[in-house]
Amino acid sequence: MKLERTVTAALIVAATLVANTVLLSTMTNMMQNAYANLYINGFPRKAPIISSGDNEYVVWTTHPSNKTGLSDEVIFRASNDGGKTFGDKINLSNSTKADSQDAQIDAPGDKVFVTWWERNQTSDIPVMRISTDNGKTFGPILKLATNGTIGSSSGGGG
Repeated sequence: MKLERTVTAALIVAATLVANTVLLSTMTNMMQNAYANLYINGFPRKAPIISSGDNEYVVWTTHPSNKTGLSDEVIFRASNDGGKTFGDKINLSNSTKADSQDAQIDAPGDKVFVTWWERNQTSDIPVMRISTDNGKTFGPILKLATNGTIGSSSGGGG
């Protein structure tokens, strides 16, 4: 029941963001200064950062490697001491057949919402993972383009 409420709240947040596309675009442009710009092999990378109380959260995508064949992955780190230290990296996407790109983050209260796109030659799917414990663990990947209610009553790991 708690996860269903969390998923419902997340869907409301996602619907509100879609309904306010123009406002979101403007806000995104304004927030560009809060992102760390990183260029890898000439490709721009961003690491969105958000604060909630004493918690600082950052998310980014890795660069694919021709040597290893690995795809883009969404990586997350959290700090609970105002950014003085950060915990271990968590790979949120673990994608083998798609590139995970364009990660975004929001953190109201003790929840953390991370969204990104799973892309390959045949699909372009928006997905999300939700943490309800300040980024210590995350629930399963939710495919946002799926019709009907989405979510799971089972807990998800890191």
